Amino acid sequence: MQEIDEKSLVAASKPELIILDTPELNAETPPHLLDDDITPTRRLFARNTGVMPILSDRDLADWSLTIDGFVKTPKTWTLKALRGEFETVTQAAVIECAGNGRAFFTQPTSTVMWQHGAVGCPLWTGVRLADLLDRCGVLPEAVYTAHHSPDRAIESEGAALSRGVPIAKAFAPETLVAYAINGEPLPPLHGGPLRIVAPGFPGAAWQKWLTRIEIRDRVHDGPKMTGFWYRMPRVQMHYGEPVDESLMEPITDMPVKSVITFPQDGFSAPAGPPLTVRGQAWSGHIPLAGVEVSFDGGASWQAATLGPLRDAFAWRRFEATLDTPVRGAVEIVARARDAKGGVQPLESVPWNPRGYCNNMAHRVRGTVE
Repeated sequence: MQEIDEKSLVAASKPELIILDTPELNAETPPHLLDDDITPTRRLFARNTGVMPILSDRDLADWSLTIDGFVKTPKTWTLKALRGEFETVTQAAVIECAGNGRAFFTQPTSTVMWQHGAVGCPLWTGVRLADLLDRCGVLPEAVYTAHHSPDRAIESEGAALSRGVPIAKAFAPETLVAYAINGEPLPPLHGGPLRIVAPGFPGAAWQKWLTRIEIRDRVHDGPKMTGFWYRMPRVQMHYGEPVDESLMEPITDMPVKSVITFPQDGFSAPAGPPLTVRGQAWSGHIPLAGVEVSFDGGASWQAATLGPLRDAFAWRRFEATLDTPVRGAVEIVARARDAKGGVQPLESVPWNPRGYCNNMAHRVRGTVE
């Protein structure tokens, strides 16, 4: 099978990203480049689980989406029909890899050592999945969706990924079948011409190169839906102990999190002027409630000012200022909290087999001279 040199494609189109040394494509954004309220496409992280499909102009022109399974009437739409028959929706929404922060576990988990940059908040444009499902007539037995795409696994000829979402999430107003990002057609590198947008869920649920949505009467069990893939334990586990797969369940909500975008790690600031820190904070389905910032490594905290919330699943800018910074080393820490009291931990979250959902607080170190 002919393959695209995906890493070279990212190096050319996203030269500011850091490409990780993994067989599949993983490229993250340095935190200081996430300062935009709407992440430019050139700065959005890239993650493929398998071999990206090669799409010709004819492939793109003939692309269609089929919905079948537990529905009254299976239907297929072309791209033109999707744009013409349904209301167009544009929303800002955070997409984050479930493994973002994995590099900060102290015990081994997985080979994809994301730090803070497997996240972004672009504008997504498409149609509500609920509107498509309404046309098909979902049957009472429906429990889960199953998403299907033409990308292939690296190690075999099978599908690289086939994930889904609970039927309630499929009908949620924020869940889209998207064909554009930041006002431009969705590029193949980001799943074009069609992908799922499932805000609050990990990025793996946002299936790329979407050709079919199967409605199932059970939790989907496609590639990377079972075992330890994108699943978290219901009880705390410890490295080295036997892992009971029956205790694992799909990740359906990303935890509250924040990233410092200014100043950059390793900064040097003059003594006298106020020292300002800013960044972005977000949460999954539980709304963001606030952000605190420490200028002394977590010994003391002050509330940050939050900017406006553009859309329900967008991130929010935060800012805080230290009026009289001391001379010498400074360690800035930001921690966000959600409306149910969840707070970013200062250290790594408890270990889990693949190192998911590590939302530990971001630290930036520098000097004031």
